[in-house]
Amino acid sequence: MLKQIEGSRAVAEAVARCRPQVICAYPITPQTHIVEALSAMVKKEELNAEFLNVESEFAAMSVAIGASAAGARAYTATASQGLLYMSEAVWNAAGLGLPIVMTVANRAIGAPINIWNDHSDAMSQRDAGWLQLYAETNQEALDLHIQAFRIAEELSVPVMVCMDGFLLTHASERADLPDQAQVDAFLPRYEPRQVLDPAEPVSIGAMVGPEAFTEVRYLAYERMRQALGVIDATAAEFRAAFGRDSGGLVRPYLTEDAETIVVALGSVLGTIKDAVDELRAAGMKIGVLGITTFRPFPAEAVREALRTVRQRIVVIERALAPGSGGIVTADIRTALAGRLTPHISTVIAGLGGRAVTRKSLAGMLTAAAAGELGPLTFLDLNTSLVEGELARIRATRRSGPSAENLLRDLGITAATIG
Repeated sequence: MLKQIEGSRAVAEAVARCRPQVICAYPITPQTHIVEALSAMVKKEELNAEFLNVESEFAAMSVAIGASAAGARAYTATASQGLLYMSEAVWNAAGLGLPIVMTVANRAIGAPINIWNDHSDAMSQRDAGWLQLYAETNQEALDLHIQAFRIAEELSVPVMVCMDGFLLTHASERADLPDQAQVDAFLPRYEPRQVLDPAEPVSIGAMVGPEAFTEVRYLAYERMRQALGVIDATAAEFRAAFGRDSGGLVRPYLTEDAETIVVALGSVLGTIKDAVDELRAAGMKIGVLGITTFRPFPAEAVREALRTVRQRIVVIERALAPGSGGIVTADIRTALAGRLTPHISTVIAGLGGRAVTRKSLAGMLTAAAAGELGPLTFLDLNTSLVEGELARIRATRRSGPSAENLLRDLGITAATIG
């Protein structure tokens, strides 16, 4: 059914059709509308599930762990500081092999406090053992949730579905909402691979010493390797059942003859494609590689998609590893190791919700094509603002907090107390 709908509500509708049995939530911007919608469905008895509004994000993941271990299909959602607060339990969920599905409405991490979008939160948990799927559009976000439950339960691993906060969660778009019968036909009834059952008592989460810990971790690595094939196969079956291409590992766009390929994740791909279309029309041979599956990283699919690139790869990153640079770039370099690779540039863009515009992208990509883009660039960086703060730091030891100094320099009154 085609419907104009907010992204959060579309995800809530998709999750409800997956028939979760336990939903645990601690609302945090910008995922609140998702769990609010699900709680309303439960209250109206439109969804037969146990909804627990817990006291913290750590509690939300802990409840999801307990519910999943007891054999229930479990779901939760979080963002930013909330994901960090539940980090210990996030690792436990993966280590226990529990097929929990969680929406991460991507948002910047403080300090300073920022409620807008970038990918810092999910990227901080990239090695926790969860699959991470990134949505480009709201249609893909709702589709990925339906696939996520199936993938998680086939492999007995947890899955994060990452959708850009506000840019997707609060944007109203036209979406094709499947009916309950369609989802039931695609997503089998939940049959857990492991379950706490009084009739057949077992221990889950026992201490493991040096004699077997490496082997346990190897099995986690192996499950992630297996996930690549399951994700690809699930996307193919979804396409056959629902009639649209959604999910999978990577998504090439105009890459076959490209001399430059831009790599990115999430909703920024739409703006990048618009910029690339304009540059193509002007004669530039340029393409885009969208990465849907970030964990496990689809190295072979990335290598295949980038095999034709002639001169350069530009990686657009919506998170920053201080002291290192680009997070996705590091995985790209590892995937291409041993090959004669083109020049790779990292572009940090859209941190804390800063707009990534078609004009800025076109200018940056034109510079890249001319060989004028360095190895690390911050798109639309206000250099005079930064240089002013650096000069202040050099001039006096007690220069004060940089975030507040920058706001004062910009004339923003929120930086002033009293």
